[in-house]
Amino acid sequence: MARFSRIEVALKMKETGLIPVFYHKDLETCKQVVKAAYDGGVRVFEFTNRGDYAHEIFGELNKWAANETPEMILGIGSVVDAGTTSLYLQLGANFIVSPILNPDMAKVCNRRKVAWSPGCGSLTEISYAEELGAEVVKIFPGSQVGGPSFVKAVRGPFPWTSIMPTGGVKPTRENLEGWFEAGVHCVGMGSQLFKKDIIEAKNFDELTAHIKKALHVIKQLKE
Repeated sequence: MARFSRIEVALKMKETGLIPVFYHKDLETCKQVVKAAYDGGVRVFEFTNRGDYAHEIFGELNKWAANETPEMILGIGSVVDAGTTSLYLQLGANFIVSPILNPDMAKVCNRRKVAWSPGCGSLTEISYAEELGAEVVKIFPGSQVGGPSFVKAVRGPFPWTSIMPTGGVKPTRENLEGWFEAGVHCVGMGSQLFKKDIIEAKNFDELTAHIKKALHVIKQLKE
């Protein structure tokens, strides 16, 4: 069962501003990455369903996180169907993120009052996602859909919409400034945040410092 309500998830997403997106097949590496992000100030973390037995890794990681990083809201991404959604809810996922909009997933999440962020690429999809109960919608792939200018255009007629772009978000002031000035709720960041060489070298102190720097920039932009 989810430890955090969908309201808590949405509020913490906005407060923190950055949602790391990560997958690794090795459980111990995942633990170190989550701990590094936690030490850096992250409180919402998206593990992605991108490899064989990913659900087994997530289940163990979520149990570990509840004890070692108790304020961390751990959720799952790259989920595309209702069956997989149910599987992860049984493993305690606190939120579900998808690259697509699948209404069957909304039904599963809403019955359990778990946050659901579907991937959208048009105003019609965003409106439908909100009709289905999505508090925060994901735009994916962020840059290809239209980047910050797309977010700004959407929020003209839909000022109530909370948007989380993923894909094309970088931990630089210039890039983040574009997104937050456009009015995003938060941003999702994967490979740009988790550099392959840092992960392979297990340089988790450097990762923590890297994340702290990105969060500091976001805090300044939001002020």
